[in-house]
Amino acid sequence: MSWSFDSSHSEVSFSVRHMMIAKVRGSFPTWSGTVEADDAGKLTALTVDIDTASVNTREAQRDAHLASADFFNSAAFPKMTFVSTRIAPAQDGEFDITGKLTIKDVTREVVLRATFNGTGKDPWGNTRRGYGAKTRVNRTEFGLTWNAALELGGVLVGEDVDIELDVQIVQKA
Repeated sequence: MSWSFDSSHSEVSFSVRHMMIAKVRGSFPTWSGTVEADDAGKLTALTVDIDTASVNTREAQRDAHLASADFFNSAAFPKMTFVSTRIAPAQDGEFDITGKLTIKDVTREVVLRATFNGTGKDPWGNTRRGYGAKTRVNRTEFGLTWNAALELGGVLVGEDVDIELDVQIVQKA
């Protein structure tokens, strides 16, 4: 069964340590994808394409730096992509979405721990479903290696990046 993402009711976000003491949070407001799910709500396939230049941390100078060659190099690599390869039950009603994440020219396997948040009809008669998913990646494994040493020790930007998806899908007619 084919479904489409409702991007106005969904979010792709991330957080990363800054100066080793706090987290900087951001999102990618421009993204698209395809999703397949069975009648019971089980996802069967997922593809997400994220516009790297759309990165938004609520700080224009930082966003421009993230889009630059130091990080995403959005001019050369305008999209990062996730394509599922396997979806399997996990524990406590959760499930794992294993897939290939490509950032810049590096593709690595990652696992998203996901939850099914329910199904409902909207006021226009459309069937909607909600899902959440989380993972952690090491940004340096994808060629995002820029950093700066701190005078008192440590680094400016942490290596581990927590990624979270909170999505709503709508059944295609």
